[in-house]
Amino acid sequence: MSGYMYPNEVTLYWSVLIVLYPYITGLVAGAFILASLERVFRVEAVKPTYRLSLLTALAFLLVAPLPLMLHLGHPERSPEMYFTPHSTSAMAMFGYVYMWYLMAVLVFEIWLDYRRDIVLLSQKSKGILRAIYKIMTLGSANISEHSLHIDERVGWIVTLIGIPSAFLLHGYVGFIFGSLKSNPWWSSPLTPVVFIFSAMVSGIAAVMLLYMALTAFRRQTIDMRCVDAIAMYMFYIFIIDFSLEMLDLIHRIYEANESFRSLDFMVHTKLYFSQIVLQILIGTLVPLTLLFIAQVAKSKLSVMVRKTLYSISGVLVLISVLAMRWNVVIGGQLFSKSFLGYTTYKLDLVTREGLFVSIGLCILPFLFLWVLLKLLPPWSGEEPARARAAGD
Repeated sequence: MSGYMYPNEVTLYWSVLIVLYPYITGLVAGAFILASLERVFRVEAVKPTYRLSLLTALAFLLVAPLPLMLHLGHPERSPEMYFTPHSTSAMAMFGYVYMWYLMAVLVFEIWLDYRRDIVLLSQKSKGILRAIYKIMTLGSANISEHSLHIDERVGWIVTLIGIPSAFLLHGYVGFIFGSLKSNPWWSSPLTPVVFIFSAMVSGIAAVMLLYMALTAFRRQTIDMRCVDAIAMYMFYIFIIDFSLEMLDLIHRIYEANESFRSLDFMVHTKLYFSQIVLQILIGTLVPLTLLFIAQVAKSKLSVMVRKTLYSISGVLVLISVLAMRWNVVIGGQLFSKSFLGYTTYKLDLVTREGLFVSIGLCILPFLFLWVLLKLLPPWSGEEPARARAAGD
């Protein structure tokens, strides 16, 4: 601690768990947006990742509330927000947005898309798997062409509703930060928009990396037309995201209110590595350059070179967005409201809000995804229902 700090500002109450929360929800929103490109906008090139995108979104969505739960002093009380609603509380509204997106949008869409496969698996499987698939059919065993056509049309509507729902799920996180007038680091009308676009970039990057890794693991040929298309969308959205962040920065520099000197000191000292070096230079400019090269010289680059460029770019994008979440959540608590003092944040190792727990929360979605991939393989029968619905 240095300078003058108010007593309640010495300790940071929002820890690394609150960093992970918007990061994980962002991956959910981005993965769903990628899936919607094929279902709603009919971008055929990204079709091989449609089901994988949905399952990835579900795996991360199941973990999304856990950082908040661990952060609470009494997590067992969290269900009370469903029974004692407070419509004026942005934090309380998350519970309703989360349940709506989980049950009414994502799970329902996955069920509609996999319903034919689930019925067939319930007939072919044995033992406990047969019972699981029987339950998953929800008593609906009709897989006629007319029924599958209805599934397709209803699924299209659900996806259409899911796009603004995905924006709402993650946009409200940015809204919480952007609406805190007492903190000049967070208070900006662009904060929710930046959160949404960075979420789209990170989710698309995660699905692209997963698709390439899983395809290689299964010793299958990677569909480079699909990967090229995903990288193209990631590149364009990343440009918009970076432009919005720079617009916000330029606005703060031009406005130069009473908090500017303190924020400027933060960027040049405590957040220099995480924001300037990690987020902007390594995590933004480098992947943008690599993606630009891949887009401009696509026809001249070999498949292996393009895979390498996309892999490096995807990893750096995920690091950049995580660094951005860190800079927002942690950085916004390192300076005093007096603008005369600064504190530090020490990341513990084995506490409830420490490094090991955070690593575990980052690994957990992949364990859920592994179970989902075993239960509902996204690569067996790429177009079971829709192929028949289209021919109806």
